[in-house]
Amino acid sequence: MSKVCIVTGASSGIGRASSVALYRAGHRVVLSGRRAPQLEETADLCKKEGSSGDTLVVTSDINTVEGVKTLFVETIKKFGRVDMVFNNAGQGSSAVPVEDVPLSTFDLVMSVDVRAAFMITQEAVRQMKSQIPQGGRIINNGSISAHVPRVQSTPYTMAKHAISGLTKCTQLDGRKFNIACSQVDVGNATTNMGGKGDPRKQASGHLLVEPSFPASDVGDVIVYITSLPLTTNIATLTIMATNMPYVGRG
Repeated sequence: MSKVCIVTGASSGIGRASSVALYRAGHRVVLSGRRAPQLEETADLCKKEGSSGDTLVVTSDINTVEGVKTLFVETIKKFGRVDMVFNNAGQGSSAVPVEDVPLSTFDLVMSVDVRAAFMITQEAVRQMKSQIPQGGRIINNGSISAHVPRVQSTPYTMAKHAISGLTKCTQLDGRKFNIACSQVDVGNATTNMGGKGDPRKQASGHLLVEPSFPASDVGDVIVYITSLPLTTNIATLTIMATNMPYVGRG
């Protein structure tokens, strides 16, 4: 069954891979982001799949109330409803000791990773509660930093812990409205943010080139969760490179 899916941060990385995977599966995909040329590139990649899906490019700043409103207004105008929202847009931060993190960096990460996700969730819940048939699914990109931090990653780790709270609250408050909420925690997908073979600082102080895996694998997970009936939910899911130094002591 074709569903209307909004993907934020669809211009690159996991957002692009997930958009292409959703389109390939026959869904109608709304590509959200601030960079129109890159969003159009994602749309072109979708169309090369040759499926029965459809795309809509919405260029707006989801860090603003107006940008979030525009995203949903344009989606409803074309498709009439929203079945799934992938809260994927994110902002990383450089490895800096906690005492040296500029407030401007902290504010930027919190704005993109937390405030925008919160506003998107609010608007998604409003729409999913009001549409007929009622309900829908929200998937949050959490990161394994929602569980275990990297060295010198305070802003990003704090933001992803906040996303875990948003996920749980949405799961709870969405129950009676047939709204499901999942969190996908990604470890070392090959993206600009997730890593491209650059050495990462370890807790021991050493640098290590960590194993990674294709972002397309995350896209396949997003498609699977989207395919589930709303009576079934995957509360949290971790997808990571098998040999990533995460479980145990590294």
